[in-house]
Parts: sequence; structure tokens; C-alpha cells
Amino acid sequence: MSMSRAAPDRLTQSRARMQASDLLRLDLRQFWLVLFGLSGLINILALTGSIYMMQVYDRALVSGSVETLAFLSALTLGLYLFQGAFDTIRAQILVRLGARLDRRLAPIAHRIAIDMPRYGYTTTEALERSRMVDTLRGFLTSGAPPALFDLPWMPVFLVFCYVLHPVLGAVTLGGAVVLALLTVVAEVRSRKVSQAVQQALILRNTAAESHSRNSDVLIAMGATERAVDRFVKLNDEHLELQTRTSDSGATISSISRMLRLILQSALLGLGAMLVIGGEMSAGSIIAVSVASARALAPIDQVLGNWRGILAARQAYAQLVETLAAAPAKTRPVDLPLPKDSLKVENLTVASPATGRVLLSDVSFELKAGQALAVLGPSGGGKSTLIRALAGVWPPLRGSVRLDGVNLSQIAQDRLAQVLGYLPQDVNLFDGTIVENIDRFAEQRDSQAIYAAATVAGVHAMIVAMPDGYDTQVGTRGTAMSAGQRQRIGLARALYGAPFLVLLDEPNASLDAAGEKALNETIRTIRDRGGIVVVVAHRSNVLSAVDLVAVVQNGKLAAFGTKESVLANRSGEVAVPAAIGGGARA
Repeated sequence: MSMSRAAPDRLTQSRARMQASDLLRLDLRQFWLVLFGLSGLINILALTGSIYMMQVYDRALVSGSVETLAFLSALTLGLYLFQGAFDTIRAQILVRLGARLDRRLAPIAHRIAIDMPRYGYTTTEALERSRMVDTLRGFLTSGAPPALFDLPWMPVFLVFCYVLHPVLGAVTLGGAVVLALLTVVAEVRSRKVSQAVQQALILRNTAAESHSRNSDVLIAMGATERAVDRFVKLNDEHLELQTRTSDSGATISSISRMLRLILQSALLGLGAMLVIGGEMSAGSIIAVSVASARALAPIDQVLGNWRGILAARQAYAQLVETLAAAPAKTRPVDLPLPKDSLKVENLTVASPATGRVLLSDVSFELKAGQALAVLGPSGGGKSTLIRALAGVWPPLRGSVRLDGVNLSQIAQDRLAQVLGYLPQDVNLFDGTIVENIDRFAEQRDSQAIYAAATVAGVHAMIVAMPDGYDTQVGTRGTAMSAGQRQRIGLARALYGAPFLVLLDEPNASLDAAGEKALNETIRTIRDRGGIVVVVAHRSNVLSAVDLVAVVQNGKLAAFGTKESVLANRSGEVAVPAAIGGGARA
């Protein structure tokens, strides 16, 4: 999968549109004739009111026949019932199309939303892609699609008005043209502003999400008011753009309603003149008023739903971009699980957000049963290396291979058996401890859960809690302390006894007992033939590893046995003093 902030080339855009069109329009193509046919029946039956009024005024009232009036009323009632039934069927089809669209696209959009942050997008931008599916589903269940389906049937009512009298038909046609021009004006005026509104909304929501995530820092350091002021500024910018869009839409919609009222009154006046002149019957005045209103109703409804149409179009455009990044549905061959080696060859990694190279030409090899500590100054590239080894950040060049197999050739559902990862910032899933450890496995494997917790040295801590393994961790793990989150995160990384275990500063929040348990964990992984790569800023972890790598300035400055690398501390290799001293102690 490839995704970046750079605009895709024309070929990518074209393929994306084709893919999106296939996914977004497949069901609509299947039901197009049904919806179009139903719309035709609905619109033809919509002439019932006009014809009924003509017959009442020109036949029933003239003849004074109650039987004729009763027959006409019964027939009209039946036709209205058919119209209502067809309208209901059309609405239900659109609702189900929206649901089927959601079922097809929501998992794809959510999968890509999970991937987006590692390609430089904010969490808010990623979640916005998932909301686009909701927007499209909401559009299909709104009043806009029926209005769009009714538009092609406007000529039915225009012809009916023309049959009553050519002048009335011409006036109705002129009103339709004017309203159509208003629709074009609405499109031109809102096209650029609507994009700006969406971007302003994302910026505002990003700030809100950031402030919520860092609420403890803002409160403790007295920065809450400044954060609120920042949010207010972004919110005001969004509201200004939103107000401009709403004002434009409301103005055009009001003009549309005013023109419809003027047109209906004009038709009544013209009809009265024609009746006085003997060119038309009295019933035709009411009939043309009803028919003209129905003829112009779809345009008026389109204008009234214009904001929803714009939102749906933007959602479609964003889904096109999202689907362009969707990986091809191919599954690699399920090769035997690795058990011998990890080989890194000329690994070069760039920042997904900026494109700046953070790690360059790193190569080394580890064998089963070895543990590597990655040392170096902050910002030197240690976490970048761990992310690349975990497949979180795709390499710009080079490869990561397990038993000679590129990491990208291992199916996602098999990675759980191959790789365990503990990031620097541990965020637990919303749910229970057991759901965090087994990563929402469909079938609970109690033995594997217990084994992971035991190896991580966290079993005793978990069973001491009131609900044990079923304890809720809270949103983002906030019900747990930092040390508890880190130890549960370690158990999650060890679930299933993966061959390669990657730990990014796993002892950052641990006390002495936790660090001792961590060292025992590393030794246990080595004893069972696994490989451990651990980023460390504290020296205690070095007692459990046999190899050390020093990463600084995006380069692999040193690699070798623990003793040989630390012995060069006074030379060209920059090893933090605390680590070096701790190791010798």
C-alpha cells in the first residue's frame, strides 16, 4: 500500500476514480432501471391531482352528479395509494443501497484510516475518511436522490401544461430554466468555499483532539485558557466560512421559493385571462397550478438539499482518494513461520509527514536466540528503526527479512504469530485487559493469554485487580497507571510467542521490580529461540542482551557484542554515559 500527502499523478487519479466508481456505483447500476422506472410511475401518478381537479370543476360541478364526484374521488384515492406505495418502495431501496454501500466501503475506509497516521496524517484526518461513508449513506436516505430521480421526468408536467395551453406551458418552461440557472449559480459559488469549509473543520477538530489528549499537561501548566483561545480562533474561521456557505445557499433557496410563488400566481392570473377569453376551461386553472408546482418541485428540492449534495460530492472525492490507497486484495503464500534469522539490508526510512530521510543504509543480521539493544542520542533514529522493523513505517529503500522472506510478503493475519511490538507511547485498546492481550481474538485462547502475561511478569498484578483479566482499562488505558499500561502492552506484544519482539523503551515507566521482570522476559524470549530488539535509555536492560547497536544522526554508528561496542565509548561512538557506566557497573 502506498499513501503520501503528495497529490497523486493523473494515472493514479484515473485508476482511483475507476475503482471508486466500481465500488460506489455497483449497486446503483443494478437498481438504476428499477429506480428510474419507479420514478416514472410516481411522476405520472403525480398528475392525478391535476386531472382530478379538472374533472371535478369541468364535469362533476357542471353536471351536479354526486355519483360522478364519488367515482372520481374513489379513483383518485386509489391512484394516490399506488403513488404512495411506489414512493415508499423507492425510499426503501435507497435506504438499503446506503446500507449495502456502508457494508462494502466502511471496512475499507476504516482499514485505511488505521494506516493513515503512519503516513503522516493526523488522527482527525484519518477518522474523517471513515465519516465520509456515513455522509454518503446519509445522502442516499435524504430527500436529494428522489429529487434527482424526478428531474428527468419534468417534461411530463411541462407537456401537460402545454397541452392545457401553449402559453402556460411556455411560462412554466421559463420558470424551470430560471430555477436551473439558480442551481448552476449555487454550484459555482459553493465549489471553492465548500472545500475551504471542510479543511477548516479538520483543523478545528485536530486542535480539539490534541487538546483533549493533552488535557493533563494543559491543566497542570495553566495553559487551558490559551488552548481554548486557539480553539476559538480556529472555530471562528470555520464558522465564518460555514456562514458564507449557508448564506449563499439560503439566499438562493429563498429566491427559488419566491420565484415559485410568483410563477404559480402568474399562471393563475394567465389561466383566468384565458378562461375569460374562452380559450380554456375553469378546471384547467387549478390543474395547471398543481402540475407546474410538481414540475418545478425537483429543482426546488435539489436547491434545498444543496448542502447535502455538496457534502456527498466531497465525501465521494475523498473516498476516491482513500480507495486509491487501498491495497490490492492479494494474499501472499503462507510460508513456514520464521525461526532462524532477522536480516536488515540497506534500510533507508523517510518521515511520512515531511519526506525527510531519518534513517539511512542500515544493515545488520540477528540469529535466533539473540537480543539487540539499540542505543544512541534522542532523535538519532532509534524509534524510526523499530517502526521500520515492525512494518509500521515502510522503507524508502532496502528490506527487512525474516528467514530471507521480506516482511511485506507476510500476510497480515500471520504477523501476530511472527512479530510482537511495544511502541514508545503505549496506548491500550478500549476494552478489557484480556481483549488487549489477545488483540480482540475471535476465540479466546486462555492458555496463550496466561503464557503471555506470565512471561511479561504481569499475571500477579492482573489477578490482584477486582475483575482480574476482565478489568476495563478505560479510554486509551487511562484507568491504568503508566507502568501498568507498559506491562500490559508488553504482554500484548508477547501474545502467541512471536519470533521477533520489538520493544521501544519498554522500561521507561517501570519501577525496579518491573525492570527485573523485563530482563527476565528478554531472557525467556532468547531461551525459546526468539529474537529481541530493544531501544533503551537506561542501563539495566543491557544485562539481558548480547548485542548492542548505536544509532545516531540516522546512521548505524556501531554494531557488535555488548562488550566490544561499550569498550569504544571513549572513541568515535557516542554512547550515553548512564548506559555505559551502568553496563560496566
